[in-house]
Amino acid sequence: MTTAVTVGHLLAVYGYWVVVVAVGVESLGVPVPGETTLIAAALYAGSRHRLDPVAVVVVAAVAAMVGDNIGYALGRVGGYRLLRRYGRYLRVDETKIKVGRYLFDRHGPKVVFLGRFVSILRTYAAFLAGINKMDWWRFLVYNALGAIVWATLFGGGAYLLGSGVHRLGTVLSVIGGVVAVAAIVVLVIVWRRQMGALRERAEAAYPGPLEPPGVIDPPRSPRARRRSG
Repeated sequence: MTTAVTVGHLLAVYGYWVVVVAVGVESLGVPVPGETTLIAAALYAGSRHRLDPVAVVVVAAVAAMVGDNIGYALGRVGGYRLLRRYGRYLRVDETKIKVGRYLFDRHGPKVVFLGRFVSILRTYAAFLAGINKMDWWRFLVYNALGAIVWATLFGGGAYLLGSGVHRLGTVLSVIGGVVAVAAIVVLVIVWRRQMGALRERAEAAYPGPLEPPGVIDPPRSPRARRRSG
C-alpha cells in the first residue's frame, strides 16, 4: 500500500486531524511525511469535496507553527543543556556554540523561513533555532510567515493543479534537495575558511562565558568528586 493510499484512507476516517498530526509532528522534529500529507489532503478536498481546501491550508499552517514552537522550546531548554553538557564528545566546545549563536543571530530568519521549504531543514530548523537561542519573537514572525506561505503554496497548489501537483512536488523536492546540499557544501567551506574570523566575531558579540559558572556544568566523575571533597 502506497503512502498516498494510506493517507487517503486516514483522511476519509479522521479528516483534518491527519493533517494536524502529520504536519505538527514533522515540525516538532520527527521525520514524518507532513508535506506529503498536506498535498494528499488538498487533493482529497478537490476530488471528494469532503474537506474544505481553505481549512486544509489553515490547519496545516497552524499545525506547522505550533509544532515548530514546541520544537524551538525543546531545543532552547533541553537541547541546549544537553549540548553544553555533552557537546565535548562531538567536539562542540563553547567557542563553537558561540559561533552557532552568532550565525543564528544574523541569519536565523532566513534559515527559519526558507527551511520550511526544504525537507531536512523543515524538520530540524526550529530545534536548531532553539539550541542557538534565536530571539523568540523573531523566530515566531519568520516561522509564521514560512508556515503560511508553505501551506498556501503546497496546499493551494495541490487543490488547483490536481494530480499534476505530484510531478511539480517531485521537481520542487529535487530542486530543494540540490539547493540544500549546495548550501551545506558552501557552509562547510565558509566554516573552514572563516572559522578564525567567526570565532573572533562571536567572542566579540558574546564576551566571556555564555553561562555563569555552575549554571550548566558537565557531570563530574566519582573520582573527580572525591578529589574535590
